[in-house]
Amino acid sequence: MGIDLTAVHWVYLTFILLIILMMLLKKDTTIVCIAGIFGIALIATGSVAASISGIFTSFVYAIKELLPIILVISIIVSMSKSLLDTGINDMMVAPFTKLIKGPNLAFWVIGLLMMIISTFFWPSPAVALMGAVLLPVALRVGLPAIGVAVAMNLFGHGIALSGDYVIQGAPKLTADGAGLPVSAVIEASIPLVIVMGAVTTITAFILLKRDMKKGVLQVTGQTGFQAAASGQAKLKPAIKKLFAILIPILFILDIIAMFMFKLQGDAATSLVGGTSIVILLMITLSGYRQKGLEKVTKYLIDGLQFGFQVFGPVIPIAAFFYLGGDGFNTMIGADLPKASHGIVNDLGGGLAAIVPISKELGAFTVAGVGVITGLDGSGFSGISLAGSIANLFSHAIGSGAAALTALGQIAAIFVGGGTIIPWALIPAAAICNVDPFDLARRNLIPVIIGLVVTTIVAIFLI
Repeated sequence: MGIDLTAVHWVYLTFILLIILMMLLKKDTTIVCIAGIFGIALIATGSVAASISGIFTSFVYAIKELLPIILVISIIVSMSKSLLDTGINDMMVAPFTKLIKGPNLAFWVIGLLMMIISTFFWPSPAVALMGAVLLPVALRVGLPAIGVAVAMNLFGHGIALSGDYVIQGAPKLTADGAGLPVSAVIEASIPLVIVMGAVTTITAFILLKRDMKKGVLQVTGQTGFQAAASGQAKLKPAIKKLFAILIPILFILDIIAMFMFKLQGDAATSLVGGTSIVILLMITLSGYRQKGLEKVTKYLIDGLQFGFQVFGPVIPIAAFFYLGGDGFNTMIGADLPKASHGIVNDLGGGLAAIVPISKELGAFTVAGVGVITGLDGSGFSGISLAGSIANLFSHAIGSGAAALTALGQIAAIFVGGGTIIPWALIPAAAICNVDPFDLARRNLIPVIIGLVVTTIVAIFLI
């Protein structure tokens, strides 16, 4: 498929396996990631000084890549704290409390709403819109915060993003890589997305209920925004009611604007973030009057502290995996061979080149390539490669190009788009105030089972 693997590739693969092992053992991965960055830089540059500098440069690169997410989460948290302090939140969640009567219903209602919104606007802005309103409701009816995060994550960053039927960014990339019409990949992906979605969500729900019954999971009754909520501000009931109506209207207008102006990804997230800042300003100036100016700053500081506290452990591991994507030259100051498509994509191509050809091995190889290319935490960076490899196998097998392409797309996005790569699922983890590594571990078994079952189903569709 293109390029001979070098020492850099093998060392990178070794550290990937070490990181996965540390995660499974519930150990911190920071030192392993830093050692990996240093080792790869040393092999690539041959300079100890450049390798040490590369550690810092890689952290800067990771922070730049993550900064939009850090900021929007911080701003949402700031706004949500102001809602809690003024009592507006209680008035906002009251109607939902009447609809969602128990933890089971909360899991499926939150998940399905997340899937619907994410289908139109992608998951990151959907997490922000959903979390602030529905998380407190879920906690009140007995669904733990980790359960809310799992629901939002699997339905949004999993089901909605892997199909991507409205925006069609994912199927366009994979279809181009496979040389197929986008419509063919979309049609082939529908049964596979349904199988993957059903297996992962039902498995996750069963494991969640089991741990709730055993007492492993407890409802803390505290959201990420409540943890640092300060004293109550005084607002008249009429003003609270006005804000409780106005805030959802503003976010609904955001959704309409996203649809009308075709805003997606970072543009949609920025709109939600900017709206949250405006809401924060209105609430603090109404609730605190003369002290409103100082309170705005205080809420922003609290939100930023929360955001960087959550993202702190993630920056080293994100830096390591960005090294496997497009960031290698910027972070290390050295070039990979000209034929290289990035370390992670080269590893995926190498795997495909050594596997014998058959329907079964072809399906599992394409799924494996999707998983490997998803390890950079993007989900989208390697799906063109998954499409190319699917096309290669389909020619050898004689059929199944669209089904194989759709399978590679689903595997790459479920892994890298944000269900088991810790920094990719941070929006849901941060909104729900849960550890992103705990969320990744909880999603791991459902996603693995889902991928195995979906790959088996794909074999019959080839």
